[in-house]
Amino acid sequence: MINKTAAIIAAAGAGNRLGANLPKALVKLLDKTLVEHAVANLAPIAQHIVVTAPSGFEDEFKKVLGDQVTVITGGVLRSDSIRIALASIPNQYEYVLVHDAARSLAPTALAKSVIDQLVNGEQAVVPVLDLVDTIKEVDASGYVRNTPDRSSLRAVQTPQGFTKSVLERAHQASDDATDDAALVEALGVKVKTIAGDERALKITNKSDLSRALEILHPDSKVKLRVGIGTDAHAFSTDKNRKLSLACLTWSDEIGLDGHSDGDVASHAICDALLAAANLGDLGSNFGVADAKYAGASGAQMLAESLAKVKAAGFNIENVSVQIVGNRPKIAPRRAEAIAAISAALSGAAVSVSATSTDGLGFTGEGKGLSAIATALLVSA
Repeated sequence: MINKTAAIIAAAGAGNRLGANLPKALVKLLDKTLVEHAVANLAPIAQHIVVTAPSGFEDEFKKVLGDQVTVITGGVLRSDSIRIALASIPNQYEYVLVHDAARSLAPTALAKSVIDQLVNGEQAVVPVLDLVDTIKEVDASGYVRNTPDRSSLRAVQTPQGFTKSVLERAHQASDDATDDAALVEALGVKVKTIAGDERALKITNKSDLSRALEILHPDSKVKLRVGIGTDAHAFSTDKNRKLSLACLTWSDEIGLDGHSDGDVASHAICDALLAAANLGDLGSNFGVADAKYAGASGAQMLAESLAKVKAAGFNIENVSVQIVGNRPKIAPRRAEAIAAISAALSGAAVSVSATSTDGLGFTGEGKGLSAIATALLVSA
């Protein structure tokens, strides 16, 4: 399913109503920007993600997202942006999720439910919520013209899902609409609705940001801890040593030297977790003098770090790691890496990205790899 799914995140909205002088998608919500939250929630489902950025802000988007997504310049209208993004998606993808960065907290499970319906034969799927308020149709003068029966009305959310062929036909046939499902409806294609999620609220103003923070942390007394970790290893002179990275084996790449398996991504995450819980660092917990960790896998060290964090009274809210180096290319296996690291951390939310250094330093010279990670912990 993952290999067949691409996603488009529309992120060109202004942040004026949030009091920001930058695009809404670049506004910070706790530890990450809105677009980073959106990408992190779709990454376990979609292997290929395209983000449409407003003209002039492409570099800012690339800076926060790394090479885990494709950033393109959006169009004047939302539908223009989606059409441009859709044209950039390779042919091997069968399903496309269309999402708004403003609904950054829409959970992974909601995206999976949409894709499950497509896999089962639907051509268009949208998440919806029941309306709790009475709706009035009002004329230009402000007078009520009609009161629709709300029992048949629904509020529509994203991500919306489509077969790629249907979405392409819809955008070729129509110019603009409030959402992509409306374009598909105009073709006469049936649009399936599924239960939406309150967490997929649209963040438009400051009160929405406050609500989003409540969703992330409903207990205002909860203690938050943030940690940063780094690790670096040189490529081995042993041509038979396989590369261990992000809890995966890269059989066609030369491995990294180290007392353990040299998995810089996993080690950086461990370092960040331990720092956030005030438990020391990687060296003080997994020292080279301890024979137990000779050849230890990144997954083993992640699992032990998790146990230490839990014993200290914390749970993992999320971790994010950026791998620095020229090779291997992370994007083709990013979803697999996220799943593997998350499994080692008992299902924790994980974000994986990668970047290079334009030929600078030991990573730029191809001598090794490094990684930097952040971890957000909450009191248990």
